Amino acid sequence: MSSDLCGSRLFLALPDDILTIITSSFSPGDLCNLGLTCPGLDSFMSSHKVWLFQCDKLGLVPYTTLIEWRKGVFSYKALCRFLVNIQPMIGTWVHRNPELRHVVYVMPGFLSVVGCRIIPQEIGPLGLEDGPILWTPVFEILCNHVGSTSFFLHGRERGVDYVYPGLLKSVDRDCNVLLLEVEHRHQRDGGKLADLKNFTHEADNEVSSSQRIVGRKWTEKPFICLESDDRELLLEFVTSQVRDIVPDAANVLLFPRPRIDAVDAQQDFIVLHERRLLLLQMYERGNMNHDLKSDEGSPLNPTELGSSEVSKSVDCTCNYPASQAAETKEFYSCKHWPYMYESLSAFYKFPIRAPKACDEEYAGLWGGTFGLPPSADKPGKPLFLIYISYEESEGKQQMIANKILDGKSRLSPFNGSTMFIVNIDEPSMTIFPWNTDQQSNPISVMQSFKGE
Repeated sequence: MSSDLCGSRLFLALPDDILTIITSSFSPGDLCNLGLTCPGLDSFMSSHKVWLFQCDKLGLVPYTTLIEWRKGVFSYKALCRFLVNIQPMIGTWVHRNPELRHVVYVMPGFLSVVGCRIIPQEIGPLGLEDGPILWTPVFEILCNHVGSTSFFLHGRERGVDYVYPGLLKSVDRDCNVLLLEVEHRHQRDGGKLADLKNFTHEADNEVSSSQRIVGRKWTEKPFICLESDDRELLLEFVTSQVRDIVPDAANVLLFPRPRIDAVDAQQDFIVLHERRLLLLQMYERGNMNHDLKSDEGSPLNPTELGSSEVSKSVDCTCNYPASQAAETKEFYSCKHWPYMYESLSAFYKFPIRAPKACDEEYAGLWGGTFGLPPSADKPGKPLFLIYISYEESEGKQQMIANKILDGKSRLSPFNGSTMFIVNIDEPSMTIFPWNTDQQSNPISVMQSFKGE
């Protein structure tokens, strides 16, 4: 065999399609390490085709969406870096105070992931399929031009929408807790939190011991060691210093709208690209009071952001002490509902698992109402989200439903509690009381069981 066809040269002599198939089983880390071995492999491992396949393999967004997202980053490799980082956050999260009915679903936005709080509500006459579910954004993690993350909290005060810049510190691969914390960082020229000295002075003069502790001790104690009232007070102060009103152009769409034609879809993408650019400009400048109207000459192509004056500004992390970390922690659960520690300002990931066998076909997250569906001539019924799982108890297989969201004004029982238990080994002989629904559509009863 010729010395020219050995080692990496023999590997690179294969057709690109064959190389792509071979590298498809590699992880992104393996590809990066392999690219370090020689210039030829580095050139191939940096190709768009290889990294587009890696992005698509993650399965977070459709293939066509990846192609649109690529317009906002330098390369598919940069896009893959972002997707791998935020993948563990996708899913359903619940707050430590279930009685507050805080349920947040984290899903892909546009070159971002968005945490959406599902608002307790009633289902309208159109039902779940055609009627919208009320929600509001809690936080958003944007992908910048090199695949790094830019973190924003969302909020609404007195009818005004605000964003609060922060820092996504880390994301564990198997994270199950989202922590929102405040940490002390050195700031150049004082920064927006220079008023902290005034806050400290005012807090020292207040009667509240909580304010005195936060005012004087927050730089000496980790955030997690403060009492819950102190943490809340500190978060309120910090967010009040860094917040800014959401520009009108950035308050139109968070997601592409479904079921529209190609022309409308492309117009949505233009709006979403411009929205993302506005938010990244706000974040990277580190000046949340900056007048965006003065930047009409700035490039609207997000891929040009890295070469503009925006990227030469002061390191934004100096001004954003509010941070979020996705960590892995051990905690107990009761009937699949996690035990939530009061010492943590956190969301807990709810472990929704796919059915393991044919006799667990109903496992998963369900949404709907109880009784017959609402109609135009009858008031709406509260939206419930329940999680169905299977367990064996005293030798019998049971199907258990935990309440995740309650749309009623009064909670009884509380969220996380068991709503019903079905003994799937005990068929019921009772006849289902209705043959049709309110629209006279026939109801076909598949199975009936005894339960509680």
